Amino acid sequence: MTNSNYPQTGIIILAAGNSSRLGQAKQLLDFKGEKLLQIAIDIAEDSLSDVNLVVLGAYKEQIKNEIDFQSCEIVTNENWSKGLSSSMKVGLSAMIENYAVDQILIMLSDQPFVTKELLNLMIKTQLESRKGIVACRYGDTLGVPVLYTKKYFEELMQLKEKEGAKKVIFNHLEDCEIIVFERGKIDIDTQEDYDQLLGKKA
Repeated sequence: MTNSNYPQTGIIILAAGNSSRLGQAKQLLDFKGEKLLQIAIDIAEDSLSDVNLVVLGAYKEQIKNEIDFQSCEIVTNENWSKGLSSSMKVGLSAMIENYAVDQILIMLSDQPFVTKELLNLMIKTQLESRKGIVACRYGDTLGVPVLYTKKYFEELMQLKEKEGAKKVIFNHLEDCEIIVFERGKIDIDTQEDYDQLLGKKA
């Protein structure tokens, strides 16, 4: 959904990993009748973002066969095994090259309780606070979803392979607005995580 009252926002959904601890593509796990990646794509499409982009890698062909990508662009990270930051940089590079965005919002494909309301709140919070970063707090950390204005694009592109985008948050806490999102700590890395999500006994 495009809204001219807000800065041009691009959402990057990171969905390139091979879910090594789970043993199958967590992007395609079902939750409440939808696949996790489809949930993320649909939420992004319903938000105040202007363009949405998904970064694929492992399981790329399988995912393409099972997910509706009509509302977003796909880019591929051939080096997905190098970690999340490599996928983030592939997505950010595509955003910079193809779209005149003022800011990006980074999402994962396995945080099932992210909502369009949360994404919209992050976009509105940036506009009101004028901060360069809007991050979510859950547990004892800050993390995704996270919004960065374009003044941080270069720093994000310079992250080393094993450094996550979280490093940029902590480098600039004075320029970071924080939104409490306790359910953000729920992500799916193992079968036990998935069983708990579905309400099954471990």
